[in-house]
This record gives sequence, C-alpha cells and structure tokens, in this order.
Amino acid sequence: MIERNELADAAQKAFPADTLSPARGESWQLAAEMGWLMVRLPEADGGLGLTREASTALHLEMGRILSAMPLIPAQLGLQAMAASHDFAERAEWLERLAAGEYAPLPMLEAALTPRPDGTVSGTISGVFEADMAAAIIAELPNGYALVPLDAPGVSIVERAIWDPSRRLFDVILDGYTPGRMLTDPAGTKALHDQLSGEAQLALAADCIGAASAALDMTIEYMKVRRQFDRPIALFQALKHRAADMKTKITVAEALLWKRVRDESAGVTDLAAAKVLAAEAFRFVTEEMVQLHGGIGLTDEHPCHLFLKRALLNLQLCGNADLWNERVGREALS
Repeated sequence: MIERNELADAAQKAFPADTLSPARGESWQLAAEMGWLMVRLPEADGGLGLTREASTALHLEMGRILSAMPLIPAQLGLQAMAASHDFAERAEWLERLAAGEYAPLPMLEAALTPRPDGTVSGTISGVFEADMAAAIIAELPNGYALVPLDAPGVSIVERAIWDPSRRLFDVILDGYTPGRMLTDPAGTKALHDQLSGEAQLALAADCIGAASAALDMTIEYMKVRRQFDRPIALFQALKHRAADMKTKITVAEALLWKRVRDESAGVTDLAAAKVLAAEAFRFVTEEMVQLHGGIGLTDEHPCHLFLKRALLNLQLCGNADLWNERVGREALS
C-alpha cells in the first residue's frame, strides 16, 4: 500500500514549491506518467485502488503550487466512468482516461431542454479546461452521459474568470442527440451525491495546500522585511496575525482529514470541510496581501494569484450561504 506521505513527497519532488502554476500541458503529462489518474481506480479495472486519503494528499500538494492542470474534474470524470458498470464502452474509456485522456465532469446544474425529437439543447456551464478535453461527462435530462466534444451539435465557449491559473468553458448543446449513457434517471442522484462529496474534499484539500503555501511565503517575507531596523516578524502584533492564520489552517485541515476517513459522512458533512477550508484560505490570503505591504497589491507579486484562487474556490460546489442554509434545514427537519 502506498502511504500518504510517499505520495506527498513524490508530488513535492515533481512539482517544487518555488514554481507556481507550472505549464498545464507538461504538468498533465507528468501526472499521467506518475499514475495519478489511476489512484482511485479499482485494482480490478487496472488502477491502484487507493483510498480518499491518497487523492486528497495529491490535491493538497497541487494546491500548494496553484496547479493549472485539471486534476479534480478529471478525477470526478474517471470515478463516474468506473461507477457505470452497464456502460458498454466502460473498459475502453477507463483505459483511455487512466492513460491521460481528459473527460471532466462539471458539478454545476446544466440548463438543458429536451426536444420532442429526442435531442437536447442548452448550456453545460462550469467545465474546466474544456479546450484539452476529448469529451465531458454531463448530467443530461435522462441521466449522466459521455458527450464527445467533436459530436454534431456540440461546441465550447470560453468564459473569462479572475483566476489566471484556470480556464473555464461553457459547453453548448444545439440539437445534440444523447447516446453513451452512463446512468439511467434513477441512478443519477446517487452518482451525483457520491461525486459531490468527492469534489468537496478535493476542493478543501486544494484550499488547505494553497493556504499553507501562502502562510509560508508570508512568514518568509516578514523575516526579511525590516522596519525600525529590525524584521517585522519580531513585531508582536504581526506575530499574532500570523498565528491566527496558522490556527485557521490547522483547524480546517483537522476537519478535512476527519471527513476523509469517515466513510459514513454525508454530502453536507463533506461540504462543511470545504466551506471551512475555503473560508480559512480567503482569510489567509487577505492577511497575506496586507502583511506583504505595498508589493502585495501588485500584479508582479504572486499574492494576487492566491487571493484569486481563494475567491473562486469559495464559490465552487456551493458557497457558504448555500451550505449553511442546508445545514439549518436538515437540523430543523
């Protein structure tokens, strides 16, 4: 069994901490060569058969470097394919996806309209890095389906976002004829809930990794920035602010690993880990900008890269308001 620490060490060697957002294509190829796309694939299907701890460790390390490769949506797509035992092309596509072909699964609800002739039209939003995908796995009105991006009636449109380390697309369906169904309507909710929980944990890990890197960068700066002839790291008020940053990361990380190991945790429980991690990430990056002083406000310094990812992660897979309301409704019921 591969240990979590071994995966973390391998990731740190392959992607050094001093290189933020390394080139997407090279990173993706390296991840595929290292077998990261097979981490959660069952051994019976040719994968490594590892647990959520393994994939979470990888997402955490990729968060540290603000990775530009779409490892999270790729993992969701591969898990959806692995769960679709009645899909005729399952074995072929599992092999292709494990080898590095990209078929993401977006988590946003699609705005689609079925037509009397059996076709579907509308927009599937929130598809990361669709320009490098061969297909997407999307929730259509009659279940999850594999949608090739070169199929008739399918096109992509890029949407500008603030986070420069990611690219976001809409997939437009115009008279697309569904085929290659992975689930029927009855199996859609169960698969969605399973993948939603996985997405929450992956995003939480991304937040924790990035927040930890932001804190490390801030402390290093505080050691060399001098005021009144001494490093600002010696100022008690700034020490307290750094301690607050560390505390929020530690608490969020503790909840993350607790939820990762709890196989009985529901979607709301897993979302709580993501919300706490995302809010800690936002707090840390806002403090990072302030503690870096004037250079923290410039495009030339990487502070803004961490802040932009933090603000996007807050919204992905449901923001804090959505999940707080859902927790309240569950408590009242």
